[in-house]
Amino acid sequence: MDAPFDAAFHNAGVEQPVKPAADSAKDEWDRVVGVSLTGMFLCMKHQIPLMLRQGGGAIVNASSGAGVKGFKGQSAYAAAKHGVIGLTCSTALDYAASGIRVNAVCPGIVDPEMIQRFAESTPGGRDALIADEPIGRLGTPDEIAAVAVLWLCSDAASFATGHALVVDGGQTV
Repeated sequence: MDAPFDAAFHNAGVEQPVKPAADSAKDEWDRVVGVSLTGMFLCMKHQIPLMLRQGGGAIVNASSGAGVKGFKGQSAYAAAKHGVIGLTCSTALDYAASGIRVNAVCPGIVDPEMIQRFAESTPGGRDALIADEPIGRLGTPDEIAAVAVLWLCSDAASFATGHALVVDGGQTV
């Protein structure tokens, strides 16, 4: 018998060079959308049948604060992360009656390696990113995992599906 497959967290994304939409190359667009959006779709495509066989489960897709608002110079990233929310909501409706909950988490600026690279290409660098955070600092991966992802995967969130939970230090307020 297969081991239970109760929950999945899809956390994928790549940065793009900061530049206006019309100056972006198609291959940059394809790379960002391919990782951030198509990657989520493919994970769910293969995980949902396993969850259906066992009677349910929980999926959390990583979107971004850029999934709920635009960011100058980030057209591909914002489009992909908006798409993650649309994919999450539609998939949640497809499988809610089958006991599969699908939600998204929308972190603000968190301090992993990708943000360090992004800060290098941003005017003002890391200090400018921190200045944009009302809470006065960047988030940590552990905060996003503990505050949002674990809760959305838990039975405590059994009534939540199709939701995009923003955890961003107040940036989108």
